[in-house]
Amino acid sequence: MADTSLTTPSRTAKAGAELEPATSALVSEYGRTAIADTVVSKIAGIAAREVTGVHNLGGGTARAVGMLRERIPGSRTNLSQGVSVEVGEKQAAVDIEVVADYGVSIADLAQGIRRNVISAVERMTGLEVTEVNIAVSDVHLDGEDDSEDTDDQPERRVQ
Repeated sequence: MADTSLTTPSRTAKAGAELEPATSALVSEYGRTAIADTVVSKIAGIAAREVTGVHNLGGGTARAVGMLRERIPGSRTNLSQGVSVEVGEKQAAVDIEVVADYGVSIADLAQGIRRNVISAVERMTGLEVTEVNIAVSDVHLDGEDDSEDTDDQPERRVQ
């Protein structure tokens, strides 16, 4: 009589080892874990902001909307601003738009962002990060202010 346990789909055989269940971090014989795109984008956004030399994330329009949003009482900072992701069952791809501090090596900055984002996403979610694409949209100079400077505004004629 043949041993049918080797053909069971939920088990794999290793040479010289006992049978073990076929599992991954997110898929096991007990069920699947689904992770929303917003979760991965928040993790990637926080990880990218942790890298020295990153002034902000997002392009000009995204940052302007973010500044307006932060002025609304009770609102929170959008941690996934400037980050877009594609999440599959086992893999994720991340695109990040960055504003770099002036004087920082952009190549080194991109390498640091990739390393930090891949580490954080893989450690926290169990997803394999297949790529992290980085677009540097601006360079921030010391002394520049992202908010409106009231000293340069003309005096208001009406109250």
